[in-house]
Amino acid sequence: MPTRNATQRQTTEPEAAASPRRGFIGGLFRLRADKSRARIALGMVCFAGLFGIIAGRLVLLGIEPDAETGPRRAASSEIGTVRPDILDRNGEILATDITMASVFAEPRNIIDPDEATELLTAVFPDLDATKLRDELSTDRGFIWVKREITPREQAEVHALGIPGVGFLPENKRVYPNGVAAAHVLGFADIDNVGIAGIEQWIDAQGLALSGDEIAPGENPDPAPVRLSIDLRVQHAVRAELVAAMEKFSAIAAAGLVLDVRTGEVISLVSLPDFDPGVPTDALQPDRINRINVGVYEMGSVMKAVTTAQALESGRFTINSVIDARGSLRFGRQTISDYRGENRPLTVPEVFIHSSNVGTARMALALGPQHQQDFLRELGLLGRLRTELAESAAPIVPGRWGEINTATISFGHGIAVQPLAATMATAAMVNGGYLIPPTFLQRAEEDAQAIADQVISRETSEALRYVMRLNAERGSARSAAIAGFYVGGKTGTAEKVVDGRYARDRRLNTFFAVAPADDPRYLFLTILDEPKALPETHGFATSGWNAAPTTGKIIERVAPMLDIPPRFDPPVSPFPTMARAGAWGTTQ
Repeated sequence: MPTRNATQRQTTEPEAAASPRRGFIGGLFRLRADKSRARIALGMVCFAGLFGIIAGRLVLLGIEPDAETGPRRAASSEIGTVRPDILDRNGEILATDITMASVFAEPRNIIDPDEATELLTAVFPDLDATKLRDELSTDRGFIWVKREITPREQAEVHALGIPGVGFLPENKRVYPNGVAAAHVLGFADIDNVGIAGIEQWIDAQGLALSGDEIAPGENPDPAPVRLSIDLRVQHAVRAELVAAMEKFSAIAAAGLVLDVRTGEVISLVSLPDFDPGVPTDALQPDRINRINVGVYEMGSVMKAVTTAQALESGRFTINSVIDARGSLRFGRQTISDYRGENRPLTVPEVFIHSSNVGTARMALALGPQHQQDFLRELGLLGRLRTELAESAAPIVPGRWGEINTATISFGHGIAVQPLAATMATAAMVNGGYLIPPTFLQRAEEDAQAIADQVISRETSEALRYVMRLNAERGSARSAAIAGFYVGGKTGTAEKVVDGRYARDRRLNTFFAVAPADDPRYLFLTILDEPKALPETHGFATSGWNAAPTTGKIIERVAPMLDIPPRFDPPVSPFPTMARAGAWGTTQ
């Protein structure tokens, strides 16, 4: 048996052997004063490098979208456009944005395209199942499933719990007043981009904010765009035009109210119209803006322009007498009067009897070049530019001879934009100032700063005088609403069909100014192919339909436009005409 000392030697010998090893290992972890600082510094550098690599990677992930998130972020940027509200002149909302959800899918993350298609088409039956299945079966990173869904549809899709299907918020343009001022507002597409009207103008001016311009978490609120349109007047004008279309079985109608002192368009209606919230309706050919885009032979309303041209030239005065007997012949073409007086007429008589012969003789006395120069100065020979991109150029004769001068003098042979004709007529009555029309609010002093005086104040007074005389004794009597001292001029133009004038198809127009002694507003009414009625005694000319329609419009909207009724006639409304002893001033 081993002795106790032997046993001790056996147990202590391994310990002795391990002792040098423990000393060596302990030395590795023992911090020596001369090396501790270097080792700490090395450790700090290593950790700093490691965290730098991690931070750099995070930055790269944030600024360089990968295949999964890139398309989604791009789509979110596109649909993030914020448009300013559009208000009428009284602050009523005409267009605004609301937030809606849209459904997207990431096909590469779709586990079962067939099942996903079946579930999604159950919520959206209008989806093309075959197309959706094909798109979900690809390895694309992003597709739209359904744009602008309802909250209920969003809840149903969310409950499906399909991996790879989600939602993105986007702004949708809404028009709370439906068809009101549709042709002025235009519309925005599904990506909230302005396509027509003021909506397109907003984008052209850079007033809409895109998703890229909006900082994360920012709640942008662009300044609203305030229009010259009065929503109250707009509703009233439209209601009267709808009633007139139905009553006279017209195929279309249009109306305009213009502030002659500022050029502001207070109301613009073109029927048939459309709901801006349903843009596809605007694509139908009969939904055009007849005031801006249509060009028409305006008929006898152009006699106001010819009368102003004659008086402004100095060759004629308000007391000049024009031979209106018989007819004028140009080769095979004959110009005659509709129920003419067949006698010499003074200038006011030529106007109130709407004599084609008398008007043509005045224009012929001045010549083709004088007529062209005058019409060009009034802006009738060029394309009128406003905030609305939609605008049509006039149709003018290629060769401007005497026959053209004669027919253009009474509104045939030249087709112009109704808004341009209204601008020119406004200059005839507002003291002679040609003011470009606008669909935005404009102060009177700002309008005067850009106005061009195209006729004298005396000539302008003469035009107001003969228009008032026409409302008292001529074809505008049905528009002479008591209390508002209305002046006006009718126009009936035969439409050109297959290259020839059709006697049974007419475009009727009527201009009215109120009040005639101190003009504030000009009213235009257009009825396309109105039909005769028993109460019109078989007549379908402007005095029987467009004129009374305008009278009803004035009666409804005058209180809204702050035109107080005056039941006593104004004292000396046309002093220059009275001093000249113009025909009608003493009768």
